[in-house]
Amino acid sequence: MTVRDARENFASMLTRVEQDGEEVTILRHGKPVARVTGIERETAVPFISRAALRDRLPPMQKTAAETIRALREEDDRR
Repeated sequence: MTVRDARENFASMLTRVEQDGEEVTILRHGKPVARVTGIERETAVPFISRAALRDRLPPMQKTAAETIRALREEDDRR
């Protein structure tokens, strides 16, 4: 598949890779430059949602403005 074909058909290429297990080699000027392959479901890293990540963070001790002010004052002392 050429770079142009890959760009124009990216979504369908990903579908073929994901659903059919196809491996796609992308060519530039007739030479292979990249390969798109599926990943094993077991090796896929599950991403945590931002909301879940925020819920796991400890409560802030200071506001963002106070933290920035303190950092600027620290830089001024140097």
